[in-house]
Amino acid sequence: MPVRILLADDHLMFRQGLRRLLEADPELEVVGEASDGEEACKLAAELKPDVILMDIHMPHMDGVQATRQIIQQDPEAKIIILSMSRQKEYVVDAIKNGARGYFLKESSVFDLIQAIQTVVRGETILEPTLAQRVLQEFRQNTTRHRRRAELLNVLNDREIQILRGVAHGWTNQEIARRLGVSEKTIKNQLSIIFRKLRLENRTQAAIYALQKGLVPLEEVSLDD
Repeated sequence: MPVRILLADDHLMFRQGLRRLLEADPELEVVGEASDGEEACKLAAELKPDVILMDIHMPHMDGVQATRQIIQQDPEAKIIILSMSRQKEYVVDAIKNGARGYFLKESSVFDLIQAIQTVVRGETILEPTLAQRVLQEFRQNTTRHRRRAELLNVLNDREIQILRGVAHGWTNQEIARRLGVSEKTIKNQLSIIFRKLRLENRTQAAIYALQKGLVPLEEVSLDD
């Protein structure tokens, strides 16, 4: 029995061309075509395809949004994102939202067919260069979560909020206003934070917050 495929892409010529190439393989059958994310969600529910090939940039609802909605309705749905973009953010976002694979449109049809077969077996498929980027992102996220967990063993939630404020370059008055407490309270708690972390000044505190993943580099202020 052939693998039943749903194509979702807003370019008609691309869908038609891909359909002809895929159906040249007797083990594959294109059972439907969608021109946008909303239609892809509707056809996925109606047709129950074995695999959905989903463009990432489409009108009304993009491929990642459609993927998330389809997975919410059917957690076992097998979706491969097709895209021209190598941006790590797109790849990571697609995988986080339930896609089983992310494939570049510039790839060969032979490789795409192999990817379809891999996903049908319940595996996840990424091109090697993209896979490396995704693994790096998840490693960084894991490291950030571990560092935050370690930090929670030392500071409480309020102290972490204050430390984050220091890293953003906010004054004690600004931090106090944002947290709804007095400036004196912030000053006292900062003394406690510095003592707990063995820090001497606000610059060291900002660097510490950066190292622990509390704020991204571009948001850190190192003005003491």
